[in-house]
Parts: sequence; C-alpha cells; structure tokens
Amino acid sequence: MSHVPVVAFFSTHGAAGNSSLVYHLAWMLAEQDVNVLAVDLDPQCNLTAAFLREDELETLMERAEDGSVSEPRQIGEGLHLLPGDLRLSRYEDALSDAWQRCRAGDRRALGVTSAFYQTMQASGRKAAADLILVDLDSHLGALNRSALIAADWIVLPIVPDLFSIHGLRNLGPTLASWRNEWQLRLDRCDSADVALPPGAMRPLGYILQQQAIRLDRPAKAFDRWTKRIPGEYGTNILRQTATDRPVTSDPECLAILKNYHSLVPLAREARKPMFFLKPADGAVGGHAAGVGDAYLDYKRLASRITERAGIAIPAFP
Repeated sequence: MSHVPVVAFFSTHGAAGNSSLVYHLAWMLAEQDVNVLAVDLDPQCNLTAAFLREDELETLMERAEDGSVSEPRQIGEGLHLLPGDLRLSRYEDALSDAWQRCRAGDRRALGVTSAFYQTMQASGRKAAADLILVDLDSHLGALNRSALIAADWIVLPIVPDLFSIHGLRNLGPTLASWRNEWQLRLDRCDSADVALPPGAMRPLGYILQQQAIRLDRPAKAFDRWTKRIPGEYGTNILRQTATDRPVTSDPECLAILKNYHSLVPLAREARKPMFFLKPADGAVGGHAAGVGDAYLDYKRLASRITERAGIAIPAFP
C-alpha cells in the first residue's frame, strides 16, 4: 500500500500556536490544489473546533461516547479532517505499557503503539491525500511519542522566550532517544500483522511565531531570545555545531510569522482562515492589507514545507 507523507507540528511550548498553523496551512495547501488530511491528535481538540461548527462538534462527541470511530470528513475541496477525541489522554498508560512490551516483540503491543500510524495512513488513503498534517499537544508523554513515530517530518513552532529555548534542550535528546528505541523494537520484530511506522521523525525546520509585545516583556527581551534560536535548534535538534547566524538567514527557519492582531478574532467569527476574509467579514482598511499579507506568508510557508519534505505536489501558481 502507498505511504502518505506525514508532517507533525509539535512544540513543548503550550502557546506556540500549533492548531492555528495546521488549520491555516491545510487551507492554503488545499487552495494550491494539494489534497490534505488534517489530523487532530491533541486531546483539547482545538483544531477540530476550528474546522467544525458547534452542532457538528456536539454530534461528534455524542458518537464518540457511543464508541463510534471517527472517519475523515470533507471540509472543502481537497481538504479533509480526521477529528480529535477528548478521550485521547485516557490512553497514556496503555500506550506507555505497550511501548515497554513491544521491546520484546509483542505483536499486540506493536499494534497498539502503531495505532496512530495505521489510522492516519488508512484515513489518508481514504481521503486521497497527498499530505497529512498532524496537530499535537505540547507534552513529552506516551501519547505524543506514539504519534510522532508515525511522522516522516517534524515542524517546530517556536515562540522567542525562555521556555522555548529550554524546550528545545529537552526535545532534542528526547527525539533522538525515541528514534533509537523504536529502531531497536523494529530490529527485534521479525514480522508483524500490521504495518509499522519507520519512526523517521526528521526535523523539517522551525517557524518563529512573533507574539504581541507586552509592557512587562520589552522588545529587547524578544530580540535576545530570537538571536539564540538558530544556535539552540542546531545544537539540540540537528545535533550540529552551534551557529551564531541570525534567524533571517537560517535555512532551518521556515518562516517568521507576525502577530496578525485583530484579524484573528475576525477569522474565528467568520469561521474561515485569515487570508480568506472579505469586506463583509469586517476585513476593510488596514485589515484588508493584513489579509493579503497573511495569504502571501502562508503561501510561502506551504511552498517551503512541501519543497523541503520532497513531496511531489502540483506547482504553486
């Protein structure tokens, strides 16, 4: 069976804007004739809430309580969503136990550990997806470990502050450990009844998320942390010699996304991406210019991600 490439968006910083990134990128890729499956593996289900109306969410939750398994649902032309599940956090202990047992080649444990991979691939094929984008929570637990070993690539949204810097220092060794441990499990498994993920988890790059300046966080503080990101990313994520190059010339920086301020609530109210807002939605004057900027920013980011991942897609106009 064909493999659908998977790009996971993950950060140990809870305010890095993962869900918004996946939401807007999914729409932009679909706009560029790329078939996309957006997968919500965050137990908070923020990505699902962005795509679906409240009545749809209520129906989805009621079906989940009855034990029904979510299927990919079409959101727009070339865009599908595999909805989230508020109960996902319940499976942390089961996934942690399976991780230990599959070390000895336990087939059932291997199936449990690779369940996210199997579900995403089956849903991706059903949706005829060219690419799968995954939204994850911000912890380093068993749930995200099982989700990340299913990913071919990892994109790291980063906010320029102390927590992101230390998050990179924690994340780098953890990803390296998970890759090595999963490879050991694959090596000890002579065969399996299910397809197992290769556990590549290759770093694709990072996205710098500019936040609104607060009075208790002067601009100088943001500049100070921003300057440290290329070196910290290179040392901890890529395991390379530290570099002092600026973010603007760092090839690992996929994009610098500005704070779009009041476009965000307008987009939420209109239930559409920022770059699709119209005058009827309140996008007039300065807002209209911001809509155009957002379109170009996300178009460049979508192009950069697919290009770096080597994903064969239609050429962007």
